[in-house]
Amino acid sequence: MVAVQGPAGPRRRLGAELRRLRNKAGLHLDDVAEQLTCSTSKISRLETGKGIPKLPDVRELMRIYGVTSDTERDMLIRLVRDSREQGWWEPYTEGVPPERFVLDAPGRYAALETEATAVRCFTAMVLPGLLQTQDYAREMMTAILPHHRPSEIERLVDLRMQRQQALHRADSPLELSVVLDEALLRRVVGGREMMADQLRSIDALLDLPTVDVRVLSFEAGFHRALLGQFTILELRESLADIVYVEGHAGDSYLDNEPDVTLYKEVYVDVARRALDPGASRELITEYLRAHTARKGDR
Repeated sequence: MVAVQGPAGPRRRLGAELRRLRNKAGLHLDDVAEQLTCSTSKISRLETGKGIPKLPDVRELMRIYGVTSDTERDMLIRLVRDSREQGWWEPYTEGVPPERFVLDAPGRYAALETEATAVRCFTAMVLPGLLQTQDYAREMMTAILPHHRPSEIERLVDLRMQRQQALHRADSPLELSVVLDEALLRRVVGGREMMADQLRSIDALLDLPTVDVRVLSFEAGFHRALLGQFTILELRESLADIVYVEGHAGDSYLDNEPDVTLYKEVYVDVARRALDPGASRELITEYLRAHTARKGDR
């Protein structure tokens, strides 16, 4: 079973605290970088939770910011130590050089998803990883990551399967809400038998009270969500939510409040236009029957 927490949360919490302390001290990034004799980008990455913090650096930042409270010092040091723990996903990406990832290293997304209480996704191109069967995931990754070795593909498939365990946690399972364009149900990936297995798996997941899948039917016409798929990660505790957007040239993680608000608005709008859960399940079952009836086709 996948661990509920990882280092991404502590890194972001530490970054938020360091940014608060810098603003309280009335210092700009350039001022701090000069005193720490480092680049402004290093300070920025620490404050956004993208950098891996080192204890000597954080101790020096506490001195620069005038932190005198033992309670505050202990809290920051604890966050540094928690931030440097190995994430459960790291063994799955070991041995895959970063330059072999066409998209952003998958460990970063897994780290953020581990901190999420809910995931909301719209897609018109490929089924979300949390819904994919092992065969579907392998077929899809082989197609979009042509420069990866088979052994690397298998590691990434295994990582995806482990991520799905969060949906089945006995304690606080991950909530998943998905709006699928109907084209995804029609598009054949790996043959009709594989598609039938994939749709059968989705149908089974719909028995979980925390999983909601809706279909944007062809009759719904064009909607602004069709401009591109996206995933909204609603994070635990005081962490700000994040929008994840994939692309051929790399992935984007949007955490500015206006961006997140916009994507949430788009998701709510497209979910309203989609079929309700019951009608969506009926349509998924119809496509399942169609693929099953023609499973000999390729």
